[in-house]
Amino acid sequence: MRRPIEIQRGGQVKLIFIWGGAASGKLTVARKLSQLTGIALFHNHLVVDALLEKYEFGEPEFVRLREAMWMTVFDTAARAGQSLIFTFAPEPTVSDNFPERVGTVIADAGGELKFVRLVISRNEQEKRIGNDSRKQFKKLVSLELLRELQPSFAGSEMKMPPADLVIDSEIDDPETASRRIAAAFGLPAASTAN
Repeated sequence: MRRPIEIQRGGQVKLIFIWGGAASGKLTVARKLSQLTGIALFHNHLVVDALLEKYEFGEPEFVRLREAMWMTVFDTAARAGQSLIFTFAPEPTVSDNFPERVGTVIADAGGELKFVRLVISRNEQEKRIGNDSRKQFKKLVSLELLRELQPSFAGSEMKMPPADLVIDSEIDDPETASRRIAAAFGLPAASTAN
């Protein structure tokens, strides 16, 4: 059994798991939170986009490798005593028990997993889906495809564990959202963060 891992200044290892639908502002909020706290950001598309160079989205080997790589990063960071911010969009190709498995890895290292859900209205989501900022990664940018996939996305979102904090990204700008997250979970300012 692994012993609990602590951040150098005595704080507990945390994984801030920011999730929400396409174009809800996950990466933007996560970047602000990382700047505010100094906690490393692990954007899910770093793995997704790398695998898309070789595999089709959703094919079995893509799914297996994507989750194995995500889990390896969580385990490695937790063992090293490093907190992380992770962005995630629930969708049907991800195992239903993925969040629980992440929680087990973090708990086994003596850490704490916090779920932050970003919500957005359908109208605002459709306005944002084609934004140029989304093209930096291989994100969903097609309004037609978004509408087609909406029912399956909604089904996947319903299977997520309860959120520890819900933020409406139409009401709270990314700066405000990041400050709310930091305050809710007692995250240190960047000058004292790990």
